[in-house]
Amino acid sequence: MPRMIELIRTSSVPATLMQAAARGALSVPPEEMIEILVHLSEHNKVFGPLARMTLAGWDEKSSLALAADTNAPQEVLEYWIAPENLRPRLLPALLDNPAVAEATLTAMAATGSREVVEAMQQSARVQQLPVVLRALASNPNSTPNESAQLQKQGGVSTESSAPGDSTGRGDSDAPDALSGPVDEHDEALNAFLTEHAKELAADEGKPFQPVGGIHEFERGATEVPTANAESTSSEPVPQVTAVAPVTSGSAAAAAKTSPAAKKPHAPQNDERGSVLQKIAKLDVKGRIQLAMKGNKEERTILVRDGTKLVALAVLESGKITDGEVEKFASQKNVLEAVLRQIPMKRRFAKNYNVIRNLVANPRTPLDVSLGLMKNILVADLRNLSANKDVPETIRKLALKMFKQKTDTKK
Repeated sequence: MPRMIELIRTSSVPATLMQAAARGALSVPPEEMIEILVHLSEHNKVFGPLARMTLAGWDEKSSLALAADTNAPQEVLEYWIAPENLRPRLLPALLDNPAVAEATLTAMAATGSREVVEAMQQSARVQQLPVVLRALASNPNSTPNESAQLQKQGGVSTESSAPGDSTGRGDSDAPDALSGPVDEHDEALNAFLTEHAKELAADEGKPFQPVGGIHEFERGATEVPTANAESTSSEPVPQVTAVAPVTSGSAAAAAKTSPAAKKPHAPQNDERGSVLQKIAKLDVKGRIQLAMKGNKEERTILVRDGTKLVALAVLESGKITDGEVEKFASQKNVLEAVLRQIPMKRRFAKNYNVIRNLVANPRTPLDVSLGLMKNILVADLRNLSANKDVPETIRKLALKMFKQKTDTKK
């Protein structure tokens, strides 16, 4: 007879049983129940939010046993080690479990909280992984003394990186902003590249193609030049349209629009064009580096990159601000993967404006919006219930929640 998890994976059980599964109320072994809950959390739009809540409060004893099991399902280990799902009591067992990938630990070491830093310093397994130790040394939550010691344990000083190493500083097409000595963002960059090495190899050679097209960045801005700029586009060049002859009005009015009296050209258009040109010259790896180490203007452009790894790298930047993420959360011209990843970051998930913008964004995946609805305030629920841009499911749930909350207050 098939295991219950296999039946649930193939949607071979009724909805009532799925709901019972999301509550953790099935008569199956604890390890299988946890696997079922993780599957529902990750893949079921309807019962996922309930399953996540059940998992968050699941029995610690059976959770610890599975977290330390080298034969535990990979999906379960990856779910628990993710920052947004991490339970502090499970962390030591997860860190010492060889089934948890080294690349995952490296990414966690570079960006984890102070609690994560302390746990990793006490992990016997982490002490044997130089790459993870160096990433931990770069973590802003490590003290200067700890960073120095971890660098020594990692066996590599910041002066040992050579041109052309994994940071890509030997690439002649890489922007000047990425050259120079190793800084605090290098370890996070290396961790990201290591974690996504397979995807990076698959995406190699993909050019910069922004979601929504190049001209959505700024109407009237300079277009990115191509090898045959004169023949590749029928759209008017902005500089030409700015001085086109006047087709109506008096001769005096025409004189006012002569080149000597025309409105000064906006310098930001030239700047935006220059940035676009620089980005267009970079390969995928170079764009990832720029996404994590560049400035706000560059992040604004690269978050719309049609190559998923590049767009997601923007969210990993140590320089990104909450204001930028609030804007990204409301954009319709970004990949769904970006909108899905934003609330996975604990820092952004605590920002109400980010959550509200995501739920109100029609491009946000439905399961993500449904999972965030419980955080929406009454006034915004009312607005959502009348928002024709969002899916009908969101509108109906918003109206239901609005009525429930207002009735409770009465």
